[in-house]
Amino acid sequence: MLPASYSSLLQSRTREEFRAEVVRTAQRLGFDTVAAVTVVDHAPGRSEFIAVDNTPEGYKTTFNSPNAQQRDPVMRHCKDGNSPIVWTRETYCANSAGDLWEEQQVFGYRNGIALALHLPDRHHFMLGVDRHSPLPEDPREVQRLVSDIQLFTVYALDAAMRVLVPRPLQPDRPGLTPREVEVLRWTMEGKTAWEVGKILSITERTAVLHIGNAMRKLDCPNKHLAVLKALRLGLIH
Repeated sequence: MLPASYSSLLQSRTREEFRAEVVRTAQRLGFDTVAAVTVVDHAPGRSEFIAVDNTPEGYKTTFNSPNAQQRDPVMRHCKDGNSPIVWTRETYCANSAGDLWEEQQVFGYRNGIALALHLPDRHHFMLGVDRHSPLPEDPREVQRLVSDIQLFTVYALDAAMRVLVPRPLQPDRPGLTPREVEVLRWTMEGKTAWEVGKILSITERTAVLHIGNAMRKLDCPNKHLAVLKALRLGLIH
């Protein structure tokens, strides 16, 4: 079943509602500021950036500066990979960008976590959360925070693609078979492939096959993103 804490994020209908839910969720997870950025690649060297954030007014000029973004080690990491990055002052100093950290820390950007998702349809999504207070010293607590941000990113991605990206640029609605829709619906309820097989009177292997076919048609790397995309496209409810 979808976590109740993310249901209002998924139900966002406007940019303003989406921004409010993104900020609320980030603050619930213990972070002061957040930026959610959707990127649509139209052609080589021509990309459209659509962002929502609660960046302090005094820092917006630097935050949006192309030169600063090119030097920022967090932005460079997200541009090139899918793995989360946990950053501190040391991250910037190790990449000859200590001056950037010194400038941003005045506005509360001292520590944070960022993650990017690169999708097959030339869409990208990055979510970064930041705070003034130090991150936990216990590695297990840091890993828990990273897991929370990964889940947050998945749900924010789905809402962002629906609310921020103009409809002509949104991915096409794929044709799923009735059985693939059924399997996704039960997956949304938290059922495993074995449980779905029992419910639908099919083998676990067949259930896995249907899930895999749905993932392929929806251009999603895992079943959780497939469920969210099917929800966004109105294929399941």
